[in-house]
Amino acid sequence: MAFSSWRGIVGIIKPTMRPGGLEDMIRLLPEGIGVIPLFNDIRRGERTEFKEIMKDYDAKVALLAEQGCDVIHPEGAPPFMVMGLKGEAKKIRSWERKHKIPIFTSGTNHIAALKALKVKRLVGASYFRGEINDTFAEYFKAAGFDVLDFQGMDVDFNQAQNLDPHQVYAFIKNLVLRNKRAQGIYMLGTGWKVLSIIELLEQDLGLPVVHPVPSRVWEFQKRLRVREPRQGYGRLLADLP
Repeated sequence: MAFSSWRGIVGIIKPTMRPGGLEDMIRLLPEGIGVIPLFNDIRRGERTEFKEIMKDYDAKVALLAEQGCDVIHPEGAPPFMVMGLKGEAKKIRSWERKHKIPIFTSGTNHIAALKALKVKRLVGASYFRGEINDTFAEYFKAAGFDVLDFQGMDVDFNQAQNLDPHQVYAFIKNLVLRNKRAQGIYMLGTGWKVLSIIELLEQDLGLPVVHPVPSRVWEFQKRLRVREPRQGYGRLLADLP
């Protein structure tokens, strides 16, 4: 193990070539955790594309396993959520049996984070249009959550990174105010650049927020037996439940 990776090595598979999410994650990781990133090339953000890309995930999981990673994280919630909870679990089991390395997806990570924060009733937000948000909601319902509402912002998939964080804040705040029984907020995707509003949402609305970047950093720490809280990115990283 290289000295710069003395606390462990994580392998990740980014779903798109979109910049930002990887850099955000690396900035939040504790010193001494090494990262080997690979990239898929999802461009349209459509259901058919999510199904077609799975063979690329297979190849990249195998490549990361060859590099001696301590844990592998295929990112991208939608490609796995469209498989359903059982289909996703089957895929993870097949990878772990074949490569003998712990593997978690975005969906399983977000489920674990919500449970750690003791959230049972949630509202969800994404930057995907239309009925696929119903699929995201069904995924969490199958995991035992009460999904009060799950809405997507009206934006092109390839323009999500240009959303104004304040616009996203207002969208989510309105969603919560329409669903006052919510115990937590779930934000799907790293395409929007909204780390700056996580703590603000938690302070203003009194609810914990699960966002993919802090959530995967939280799980990497747990998987590698590292405990280094970070302030400013929500309760999950601040408290490390």
